[in-house]
Amino acid sequence: MTTLQLPLQFLEQPTAAGTRDPWLLVLMHGVGSNEQDLFSLAPQIPDRFHVLSLRAPFRMGPGSHAWFDFSIEPSGERTINEEQEAQSRALVAQAVESAAEQLGIPPERVVVGGFSQGGIMALSLLLTRPALMHAGLVWHSRLLPQVVPLTAPADALRGKQLWLSHGTHDNVIPLANAQAIAHHMAPLPVTVTYREFPSAHEIRPSELAATVAWLESLSTTCLLYTSDAADDSL
Repeated sequence: MTTLQLPLQFLEQPTAAGTRDPWLLVLMHGVGSNEQDLFSLAPQIPDRFHVLSLRAPFRMGPGSHAWFDFSIEPSGERTINEEQEAQSRALVAQAVESAAEQLGIPPERVVVGGFSQGGIMALSLLLTRPALMHAGLVWHSRLLPQVVPLTAPADALRGKQLWLSHGTHDNVIPLANAQAIAHHMAPLPVTVTYREFPSAHEIRPSELAATVAWLESLSTTCLLYTSDAADDSL
């Protein structure tokens, strides 16, 4: 097995030996958590995915990390540390690109996802560096207005996929944020799968099962397409 060298701390679950056309799934935790959090979902991810769970670079306390600091104003408006966000986004892009290269997995079989603040990072990377991945996976998150002006041209986003899901009772990042993401993505050439679940700021089994089914469909469709293309060349 390849020993990955990445700019961020991580945990990994490799694909089974001999897996044909492996995929890469990169996951990012929410604020105040660490790489152990979403890595606990790895056993339920389709086995053709090499799963990486990254640790955010900014330490808040023991076992507690963030992709960037933020504050909430009395009006409810959120202010972020833009320098930290940009630094984290660059590190994540570097980690995704480097992991895919070291594992020999092309961008068309890479999915980058996250929960809450990790979902912010995944969405931001899809919009600004779409060449690094085939799809984004965003759980209970929001769109940073600071990232919108940095969005790649529409042609670079063409054919990309996005899983977007949220809890109807989420009192940390309200549902309106997910609806705003869906509205923002509508004019872009990205295929969005949007789902709402009767949950709070958490990933319940029903949401995870639906997400896993989406991952399965992504990888299976691509595998069938690859096989058909190979047949046509005979």
